[in-house]
Amino acid sequence: MAEEKAKKLMTEFPPVTTREWEEAIAKDLKGADRTKKLVWRTLEGFSAEPYYRAEDMAGLKHLGTAPGAFPYVRGVKADNNWRVRQTIEVGEDVKAANTQAHDILMKGVDSLGFVIKSKDFSAADLDALLKGITITAVELAFSGCGVYRAAELFLDKVVAEKLDPEQVFAVFGIDPLMKLSKKGSWGCSAPDGAKQFARIKELLEKAPQYKRVRLIAVNGTLFHNCGASIVQELAFALAMGHEYVVRLTDLGLDVDQVAPSIKFNFAVGTNYFMEIAKLRAARMLWANIMVPYNPKRGCSSKLRAHIQTSAWNQTVYDPYVNMLRGTTEAMSAAIAGVDSIEVLPFDHAYEKPTEFSARIARNVQLLLKEESHFDQVTDPAAGSYYIEELTASIAEQAWKLFKEVEEKGGYTAAFEAGFIQDQVEATAAVRDRNIATRREILLGTNQYPNFGETASAEITEDTVTRGMHKCSCGCKHAGREPEYRPLKPYRGAMAFEAMRLRTDRSGKEPKAFMLTCGTLSMARARSQFACNFFACAGIRVIDNTFFHSVAEGVEAAKQSGAGIVVVCSSDDDYATVAPQVYEAFKGTGTIVVVAGAPACQPELEAAGISHFISVRSNVLETLENYLQELGI
Repeated sequence: MAEEKAKKLMTEFPPVTTREWEEAIAKDLKGADRTKKLVWRTLEGFSAEPYYRAEDMAGLKHLGTAPGAFPYVRGVKADNNWRVRQTIEVGEDVKAANTQAHDILMKGVDSLGFVIKSKDFSAADLDALLKGITITAVELAFSGCGVYRAAELFLDKVVAEKLDPEQVFAVFGIDPLMKLSKKGSWGCSAPDGAKQFARIKELLEKAPQYKRVRLIAVNGTLFHNCGASIVQELAFALAMGHEYVVRLTDLGLDVDQVAPSIKFNFAVGTNYFMEIAKLRAARMLWANIMVPYNPKRGCSSKLRAHIQTSAWNQTVYDPYVNMLRGTTEAMSAAIAGVDSIEVLPFDHAYEKPTEFSARIARNVQLLLKEESHFDQVTDPAAGSYYIEELTASIAEQAWKLFKEVEEKGGYTAAFEAGFIQDQVEATAAVRDRNIATRREILLGTNQYPNFGETASAEITEDTVTRGMHKCSCGCKHAGREPEYRPLKPYRGAMAFEAMRLRTDRSGKEPKAFMLTCGTLSMARARSQFACNFFACAGIRVIDNTFFHSVAEGVEAAKQSGAGIVVVCSSDDDYATVAPQVYEAFKGTGTIVVVAGAPACQPELEAAGISHFISVRSNVLETLENYLQELGI
């Protein structure tokens, strides 16, 4: 009955053709170039249309499949339940880590992450760490310098305790390719990592009955946190995964032993729909990569994914915005369908997370599950023309890049030749430039900063500027000279934050005075723009509603003691207003800035005015220059 009513309802609306849509768009654009105004040229190398229609879906081969069915675009299982993970560092005080684990298990976590910081981790340590924890009731994820030892001990433990193989869920972050990429060296292993691959083989042969114990990690998060594009993160992670399959099957293992033991780790950024499409494309591509191996087990073709929210996006200044970023990122992952998610605490970038920040991070996922019911719908994005098209486009571009890596001999060969680094660094440079010019927004950093915020005493230059690639585990090769150029994780906000911290620590209080005059509406608009512009460098802004004359504004500016006076008016007014302000401060050392790029700029420059800010400015470079002029 409801279906019949729906059909009847739709007959009341005449169909609208694509031609009619395009004609309406052309009319609204009033002759402007549609491709420049509405078509988005993505960082991933393809163009995204402003809208899609059913006819655009005709060529998409992945449509029409069900969740849990090849090629797994819609998910590797029929439901959308995922595990909530929180990570604990395990140092010398193993009992403290156990206590923390019990605490967070009572607060909604069902995936415990343990970073084992010591290579001397013992069986007694493992028993102490897992004391009182029912192994079959929770997923355990181990990483860190002691992960190999932890894997050996764990497998011995589950075999000795005769646990049901179907009920043991464990993940180990054994990823020598990631270490090669991050350190630029195989470390203490043979030149090609042979020793590490042989050790993985031994582990895989140790307890083959535990099908849900995944020993190999593929850390696509590394590429994301180095500034890579979505396509690069996906292609290089798949190339890493494929290298594990190739190297280990060459050692005599079967593909059905290797592939199911791989867990992919991806980061998710704030590009909401693109990130949903990325994870759907990842499953489809991995399934197709496995086809030539003719796996006998269906799970060999299923990409299992753990998601961590972006560290690259996190900021030290205005850190509570990180809560918003983490929430939207977790939503993308949940909608895409994954196995587990970890939301990074909002203070992850600059301090050891507090109980408050850890609780907020956990609760993001609990709210998505218990209140928004994201786990009750499998692949809710299915059928969205936009996301289906993005999925296909990302898959196409990632497949091209993946094949390029394979043609170079696989991931290791491509990395040792510098191809991987060149690709990632080129994209990171573009993103850095986009942030500097506000083509990519980091809220609270390069746009809409918190005007009154100053860095707390705990925030140091090292806190802000250090990369995330340094090894802090004390392993023997941590300080070794790399054989190859390593990938270097960083945060997109670092350059702006270093500049702002320099202002905070300068012992000075630089001020920018808004001299608003002329046409009121334009003066206020320019003033708001300029306030946001200068506050990004920690410069104190003095905003003003309006001055009825230039003389009134000049007098107020002089009394303020500001080192920068920003003339805020309309383009038509600047020809007369700006020279008057400039003459009033000429020779005083005060910097006079015109907010905007008026047609009369050449005439103003001829009159001696050399400072202009506009939407076309490189915000970072411009502010750095002003700070230098102010002696900061």
